Amino acid sequence: MSLFSHAPESLCILRLSAIGDCVHTVAVVQAIQRQWPQTRITWIMGKVEAMLLGDLPGIEVIPFDKKLGWRGYPQVWRQLKGRRFDALLHMQSALRASLLSLGIRATHKLGFDAQRAGDGQRWFTNHAVPSPASPHVLDGLMAFAAELGITDLDAHWQIPTSAADDAWASAHLDNARPTLVIAPAASKAYKNWTVKGYAMLADHAAACGFQVLLCGGPTPLERQMASEIMALCQHQPENLIGQTSLKQLMALIKQVQLVLAPDTGPTHMATAAGVPVVGLYAHHNPERTGPYRCRDWVVSVYQQLMEAQTGRPLAELPWRSRLKDPDAMQQITPQQVIDQFNAIAQAHGLLKDPE
Repeated sequence: MSLFSHAPESLCILRLSAIGDCVHTVAVVQAIQRQWPQTRITWIMGKVEAMLLGDLPGIEVIPFDKKLGWRGYPQVWRQLKGRRFDALLHMQSALRASLLSLGIRATHKLGFDAQRAGDGQRWFTNHAVPSPASPHVLDGLMAFAAELGITDLDAHWQIPTSAADDAWASAHLDNARPTLVIAPAASKAYKNWTVKGYAMLADHAAACGFQVLLCGGPTPLERQMASEIMALCQHQPENLIGQTSLKQLMALIKQVQLVLAPDTGPTHMATAAGVPVVGLYAHHNPERTGPYRCRDWVVSVYQQLMEAQTGRPLAELPWRSRLKDPDAMQQITPQQVIDQFNAIAQAHGLLKDPE
Protein backbone atom coordinates (compact mmCIF):
# COMPACT_ATOMS: atom_id res chain seq x y z
CA MET A 1 0.00 0.00 0.00
CA SER A 2 1.25 3.48 -0.88
CA LEU A 3 2.33 5.76 1.92
CA PHE A 4 0.15 8.64 0.69
CA SER A 5 -3.33 8.45 -0.84
CA HIS A 6 -3.08 12.09 -1.89
CA ALA A 7 -0.31 14.59 -2.51
CA PRO A 8 1.69 15.47 0.61
CA GLU A 9 2.37 19.12 1.34
CA SER A 10 6.12 18.79 1.66
CA LEU A 11 8.95 16.33 1.08
CA CYS A 12 12.64 16.47 1.89
CA ILE A 13 15.17 14.64 -0.30
CA LEU A 14 18.49 13.70 1.27
CA ARG A 15 20.98 12.68 -1.40
CA LEU A 16 24.33 14.39 -1.03
CA SER A 17 26.55 12.74 -3.65
CA ALA A 18 27.87 11.70 -6.12
CA ILE A 19 27.20 13.42 -9.44
CA GLY A 20 25.91 10.26 -11.13
CA ASP A 21 23.71 9.23 -8.23
CA CYS A 22 22.32 12.73 -7.88
CA VAL A 23 21.50 12.70 -11.60
CA HIS A 24 19.62 9.44 -10.97
CA THR A 25 17.78 11.16 -8.14
CA VAL A 26 16.67 13.96 -10.48
CA ALA A 27 14.56 11.39 -12.35
CA VAL A 28 12.93 10.39 -9.06
CA VAL A 29 12.23 13.95 -7.97
CA GLN A 30 10.81 14.91 -11.33
CA ALA A 31 8.56 11.82 -11.35
CA ILE A 32 7.16 13.09 -8.05
CA GLN A 33 6.70 16.58 -9.51
CA ARG A 34 4.79 15.24 -12.51
CA GLN A 35 2.17 13.58 -10.30
CA TRP A 36 2.17 16.05 -7.41
CA PRO A 37 3.11 19.44 -8.85
CA GLN A 38 1.89 21.30 -5.75
CA THR A 39 4.06 19.36 -3.29
CA ARG A 40 6.91 21.48 -1.93
CA ILE A 41 10.21 19.66 -2.35
CA THR A 42 13.44 20.49 -0.55
CA TRP A 43 16.61 18.67 -1.60
CA ILE A 44 19.75 18.62 0.53
CA MET A 45 22.70 17.83 -1.73
CA GLY A 46 26.45 18.27 -1.78
CA LYS A 47 27.94 21.65 -2.61
CA VAL A 48 29.59 20.32 -5.77
CA GLU A 49 26.44 18.56 -6.91
CA ALA A 50 24.50 21.79 -6.37
CA MET A 51 26.71 23.44 -9.00
CA LEU A 52 25.00 21.20 -11.55
CA LEU A 53 21.55 20.74 -10.02
CA GLY A 54 20.99 23.77 -7.80
CA ASP A 55 18.58 25.42 -10.24
CA LEU A 56 16.21 22.51 -10.86
CA PRO A 57 12.71 23.92 -11.52
CA GLY A 58 10.42 23.94 -8.50
CA ILE A 59 13.03 22.54 -6.09
CA GLU A 60 14.48 24.25 -3.03
CA VAL A 61 18.12 23.15 -2.92
CA ILE A 62 20.11 23.37 0.31
CA PRO A 63 23.82 22.71 -0.27
CA PHE A 64 25.84 20.74 2.28
CA ASP A 65 29.58 21.46 2.29
CA LYS A 66 31.37 18.37 3.58
CA LYS A 67 34.65 20.30 3.61
CA LEU A 68 33.33 22.24 6.60
CA GLY A 69 33.39 19.06 8.68
CA TRP A 70 31.14 19.18 11.74
CA ARG A 71 30.36 22.85 11.09
CA GLY A 72 28.45 21.88 7.95
CA TYR A 73 25.70 20.08 9.87
CA PRO A 74 24.33 22.94 11.98
CA GLN A 75 24.60 25.18 8.93
CA VAL A 76 21.97 23.02 7.20
CA TRP A 77 19.89 22.51 10.34
CA ARG A 78 19.59 26.25 10.89
CA GLN A 79 17.99 26.59 7.46
CA LEU A 80 15.43 23.93 8.42
CA LYS A 81 14.64 25.32 11.88
CA GLY A 82 10.94 25.26 12.65
CA ARG A 83 10.06 23.15 9.63
CA ARG A 84 8.55 19.68 9.51
CA PHE A 85 8.11 17.58 6.37
CA ASP A 86 5.49 14.97 5.61
CA ALA A 87 8.30 12.64 4.58
CA LEU A 88 12.07 12.51 4.39
CA LEU A 89 13.50 10.42 1.56
CA HIS A 90 16.84 9.36 3.01
CA MET A 91 18.36 8.12 -0.25
CA GLN A 92 22.02 7.68 0.70
CA SER A 93 23.53 4.92 2.80
CA ALA A 94 26.37 6.99 4.17
CA LEU A 95 26.99 7.88 7.80
CA ARG A 96 27.38 11.60 7.10
CA ALA A 97 23.96 11.62 5.42
CA SER A 98 22.42 9.77 8.35
CA LEU A 99 23.96 12.19 10.84
CA LEU A 100 22.59 15.07 8.81
CA SER A 101 19.12 13.46 8.95
CA LEU A 102 19.10 13.90 12.75
CA GLY A 103 18.30 17.58 12.26
CA ILE A 104 15.50 16.98 9.74
CA ARG A 105 12.01 16.71 11.23
CA ALA A 106 9.65 14.48 9.27
CA THR A 107 6.66 12.27 10.05
CA HIS A 108 7.92 9.47 7.82
CA LYS A 109 11.62 8.83 7.34
CA LEU A 110 12.07 6.50 4.39
CA GLY A 111 15.29 4.57 3.93
CA PHE A 112 16.57 1.50 2.14
CA ASP A 113 15.56 -1.98 3.24
CA ALA A 114 18.05 -4.52 4.59
CA GLN A 115 19.17 -5.47 1.08
CA ARG A 116 20.42 -1.98 0.22
CA ALA A 117 20.94 -0.16 3.51
CA GLY A 118 24.49 0.33 4.75
CA ASP A 119 26.45 2.26 7.37
CA GLY A 120 23.68 1.73 9.92
CA GLN A 121 21.15 3.73 7.90
CA ARG A 122 18.23 1.70 9.27
CA TRP A 123 18.83 3.22 12.73
CA PHE A 124 17.97 6.65 11.30
CA THR A 125 14.75 5.80 9.43
CA ASN A 126 11.29 4.49 10.35
CA HIS A 127 10.06 3.16 7.01
CA ALA A 128 11.97 0.69 4.83
CA VAL A 129 11.55 0.97 1.06
CA PRO A 130 11.38 -2.49 -0.55
CA SER A 131 14.15 -3.13 -3.08
CA PRO A 132 12.99 -3.71 -6.66
CA ALA A 133 13.97 -6.80 -8.64
CA SER A 134 16.38 -4.71 -10.75
CA PRO A 135 19.81 -4.16 -9.20
CA HIS A 136 20.32 -0.79 -10.91
CA VAL A 137 20.93 2.16 -8.60
CA LEU A 138 18.30 4.25 -10.36
CA ASP A 139 15.63 1.60 -9.88
CA GLY A 140 16.53 1.37 -6.20
CA LEU A 141 16.08 5.14 -5.88
CA MET A 142 12.89 5.18 -7.95
CA ALA A 143 11.43 2.67 -5.47
CA PHE A 144 11.16 5.59 -3.02
CA ALA A 145 8.75 7.32 -5.39
CA ALA A 146 6.76 4.10 -5.78
CA GLU A 147 6.51 3.76 -2.01
CA LEU A 148 5.12 7.26 -1.74
CA GLY A 149 2.39 6.49 -4.26
CA ILE A 150 3.85 7.68 -7.57
CA THR A 151 2.51 5.62 -10.46
CA ASP A 152 4.51 6.90 -13.47
CA LEU A 153 7.98 5.62 -12.69
CA ASP A 154 9.55 6.10 -16.12
CA ALA A 155 12.85 7.93 -15.85
CA HIS A 156 12.90 11.35 -17.51
CA TRP A 157 15.19 14.29 -16.89
CA GLN A 158 15.10 18.05 -17.28
CA ILE A 159 18.41 19.54 -16.16
CA PRO A 160 18.49 23.21 -17.17
CA THR A 161 21.48 24.98 -18.67
CA SER A 162 21.71 28.70 -19.30
CA ALA A 163 21.77 30.41 -22.67
CA ALA A 164 25.35 31.46 -21.92
CA ASP A 165 26.43 27.89 -21.22
CA ASP A 166 24.62 26.63 -24.31
CA ALA A 167 26.36 29.27 -26.42
CA TRP A 168 29.74 28.40 -24.90
CA ALA A 169 29.18 24.75 -25.80
CA SER A 170 28.05 25.57 -29.34
CA ALA A 171 31.21 27.59 -29.92
CA HIS A 172 33.31 24.46 -29.35
CA LEU A 173 31.39 22.27 -31.79
CA ASP A 174 31.99 21.63 -35.46
CA ASN A 175 28.49 21.38 -36.87
CA ALA A 176 29.80 19.71 -40.03
CA ARG A 177 30.77 16.60 -38.07
CA PRO A 178 29.37 14.45 -35.28
CA THR A 179 31.14 14.97 -31.97
CA LEU A 180 32.47 12.39 -29.54
CA VAL A 181 33.16 13.48 -25.96
CA ILE A 182 35.70 11.34 -24.13
CA ALA A 183 35.63 11.85 -20.36
CA PRO A 184 38.62 9.66 -19.49
CA ALA A 185 38.85 9.95 -15.72
CA ALA A 186 36.66 8.75 -12.86
CA SER A 187 36.91 10.05 -9.30
CA LYS A 188 38.75 6.88 -8.33
CA ALA A 189 41.86 6.16 -10.41
CA TYR A 190 41.34 2.39 -10.45
CA LYS A 191 38.21 2.92 -12.58
CA ASN A 192 40.20 4.60 -15.36
CA TRP A 193 41.06 2.94 -18.64
CA THR A 194 44.50 3.25 -20.29
CA VAL A 195 45.78 6.40 -21.99
CA LYS A 196 46.93 4.26 -24.92
CA GLY A 197 43.43 2.87 -25.32
CA TYR A 198 41.83 6.32 -25.21
CA ALA A 199 44.32 7.62 -27.78
CA MET A 200 43.64 4.72 -30.14
CA LEU A 201 39.88 5.22 -29.82
CA ALA A 202 40.23 8.98 -30.36
CA ASP A 203 42.26 8.42 -33.53
CA HIS A 204 39.75 5.85 -34.78
CA ALA A 205 36.84 8.20 -34.15
CA ALA A 206 38.65 11.03 -35.95
CA ALA A 207 39.29 8.73 -38.91
CA CYS A 208 35.55 7.98 -38.93
CA GLY A 209 34.76 11.66 -39.34
CA PHE A 210 34.15 12.61 -35.69
CA GLN A 211 35.22 15.71 -33.87
CA VAL A 212 36.77 14.46 -30.61
CA LEU A 213 36.74 16.44 -27.36
CA LEU A 214 38.46 15.48 -24.10
CA CYS A 215 36.46 16.66 -21.09
CA GLY A 216 36.85 16.41 -17.34
CA GLY A 217 37.76 18.19 -14.15
CA PRO A 218 40.82 20.20 -13.15
CA THR A 219 42.55 17.62 -10.93
CA PRO A 220 46.24 16.89 -11.56
CA LEU A 221 45.37 13.28 -12.45
CA GLU A 222 42.91 14.35 -15.14
CA ARG A 223 45.27 16.95 -16.58
CA GLN A 224 48.07 14.40 -16.68
CA MET A 225 45.87 11.82 -18.40
CA ALA A 226 44.84 14.39 -20.99
CA SER A 227 48.45 15.34 -21.70
CA GLU A 228 49.44 11.70 -22.15
CA ILE A 229 46.46 10.97 -24.41
CA MET A 230 47.22 14.03 -26.55
CA ALA A 231 50.86 12.98 -26.87
CA LEU A 232 49.84 9.60 -28.30
CA CYS A 233 47.16 10.85 -30.70
CA GLN A 234 47.89 11.27 -34.40
CA HIS A 235 44.67 13.28 -34.85
CA GLN A 236 44.72 15.84 -32.04
CA PRO A 237 41.43 16.09 -30.11
CA GLU A 238 40.47 19.36 -28.47
CA ASN A 239 41.51 19.25 -24.84
CA LEU A 240 38.87 20.81 -22.57
CA ILE A 241 40.04 19.04 -19.40
CA GLY A 242 39.74 21.47 -16.50
CA GLN A 243 38.15 24.16 -18.67
CA THR A 244 34.45 23.49 -18.07
CA SER A 245 32.11 24.08 -15.19
CA LEU A 246 29.61 21.31 -14.53
CA LYS A 247 26.93 23.38 -16.21
CA GLN A 248 29.12 23.95 -19.26
CA LEU A 249 29.88 20.23 -19.44
CA MET A 250 26.15 19.47 -19.24
CA ALA A 251 25.45 22.00 -22.00
CA LEU A 252 28.18 20.45 -24.12
CA ILE A 253 26.93 16.90 -23.60
CA LYS A 254 23.42 17.96 -24.59
CA GLN A 255 24.72 19.03 -28.01
CA VAL A 256 27.09 16.18 -28.91
CA GLN A 257 26.26 12.88 -30.56
CA LEU A 258 28.20 10.37 -28.45
CA VAL A 259 29.97 10.10 -25.07
CA LEU A 260 32.55 7.56 -23.94
CA ALA A 261 33.66 7.29 -20.31
CA PRO A 262 34.41 4.88 -17.48
CA ASP A 263 32.15 4.55 -14.43
CA THR A 264 31.79 8.26 -13.71
CA GLY A 265 29.33 11.17 -13.66
CA PRO A 266 29.39 12.13 -17.37
CA THR A 267 27.98 8.71 -18.35
CA HIS A 268 24.86 9.52 -16.35
CA MET A 269 24.78 13.15 -17.48
CA ALA A 270 24.71 11.82 -21.05
CA THR A 271 21.85 9.50 -20.15
CA ALA A 272 19.92 12.44 -18.71
CA ALA A 273 20.54 14.38 -21.91
CA GLY A 274 19.35 11.48 -24.09
CA VAL A 275 22.81 11.12 -25.66
CA PRO A 276 24.13 7.60 -26.39
CA VAL A 277 27.09 6.61 -24.25
CA VAL A 278 29.65 3.81 -24.21
CA GLY A 279 30.58 3.00 -20.62
CA LEU A 280 33.75 1.10 -19.66
CA TYR A 281 33.42 -1.25 -16.68
CA ALA A 282 35.53 -3.72 -14.74
CA HIS A 283 35.04 -3.26 -10.98
CA HIS A 284 31.28 -2.79 -10.66
CA ASN A 285 28.43 -4.60 -12.32
CA PRO A 286 27.20 -2.37 -15.17
CA GLU A 287 23.73 -3.78 -14.60
CA ARG A 288 23.87 -1.88 -11.29
CA THR A 289 25.90 1.23 -12.08
CA GLY A 290 25.98 1.42 -15.89
CA PRO A 291 24.38 4.15 -18.04
CA TYR A 292 20.68 3.46 -17.56
CA ARG A 293 19.57 3.69 -21.18
CA CYS A 294 22.75 2.24 -22.71
CA ARG A 295 23.63 -0.82 -20.66
CA ASP A 296 23.61 -2.87 -23.86
CA TRP A 297 26.46 -0.71 -25.19
CA VAL A 298 28.91 -1.00 -22.31
CA VAL A 299 32.32 -2.61 -22.68
CA SER A 300 32.64 -4.75 -19.58
CA VAL A 301 35.09 -7.35 -18.31
CA TYR A 302 33.32 -7.42 -14.94
CA GLN A 303 31.59 -10.77 -15.30
CA GLN A 304 34.55 -12.74 -16.61
CA LEU A 305 36.97 -11.31 -14.04
CA MET A 306 34.49 -11.64 -11.18
CA GLU A 307 33.81 -15.26 -11.99
CA ALA A 308 37.55 -15.93 -12.30
CA GLN A 309 38.19 -14.24 -8.94
CA THR A 310 35.46 -16.10 -7.06
CA GLY A 311 35.19 -19.34 -8.99
CA ARG A 312 31.40 -18.91 -9.01
CA PRO A 313 28.87 -17.92 -11.70
CA LEU A 314 27.86 -14.27 -11.55
CA ALA A 315 24.23 -15.27 -10.94
CA GLU A 316 25.26 -16.81 -7.61
CA LEU A 317 27.13 -13.74 -6.37
CA PRO A 318 25.64 -10.84 -4.37
CA TRP A 319 24.55 -8.11 -6.76
CA ARG A 320 26.78 -5.57 -5.02
CA SER A 321 29.95 -7.65 -5.47
CA ARG A 322 32.96 -5.54 -6.45
CA LEU A 323 36.09 -6.73 -8.20
CA LYS A 324 39.19 -6.16 -6.08
CA ASP A 325 41.86 -6.16 -8.82
CA PRO A 326 43.25 -2.57 -9.12
CA ASP A 327 44.49 -3.32 -12.67
CA ALA A 328 41.23 -4.78 -13.97
CA MET A 329 40.49 -1.92 -16.39
CA GLN A 330 43.64 -2.80 -18.29
CA GLN A 331 41.92 -6.02 -19.32
CA ILE A 332 39.66 -4.00 -21.63
CA THR A 333 41.32 -4.02 -25.05
CA PRO A 334 41.30 -1.10 -27.50
CA GLN A 335 39.70 -3.35 -30.11
CA GLN A 336 36.77 -4.12 -27.80
CA VAL A 337 36.12 -0.40 -27.36
CA ILE A 338 36.56 0.37 -31.05
CA ASP A 339 34.13 -2.41 -31.96
CA GLN A 340 31.53 -1.08 -29.54
CA PHE A 341 32.08 2.47 -30.74
CA ASN A 342 31.49 1.27 -34.30
CA ALA A 343 28.34 -0.58 -33.27
CA ILE A 344 26.70 2.29 -31.38
CA ALA A 345 27.72 4.86 -33.99
CA GLN A 346 26.31 2.66 -36.74
CA ALA A 347 23.08 2.13 -34.81
CA HIS A 348 22.62 5.91 -34.53
CA GLY A 349 23.57 6.68 -38.13
CA LEU A 350 26.84 8.41 -37.20
CA LEU A 351 29.48 6.15 -38.68
CA LYS A 352 31.43 6.80 -41.85
CA ASP A 353 34.02 4.41 -43.23
CA PRO A 354 37.50 5.04 -41.81
CA GLU A 355 39.92 6.70 -44.18
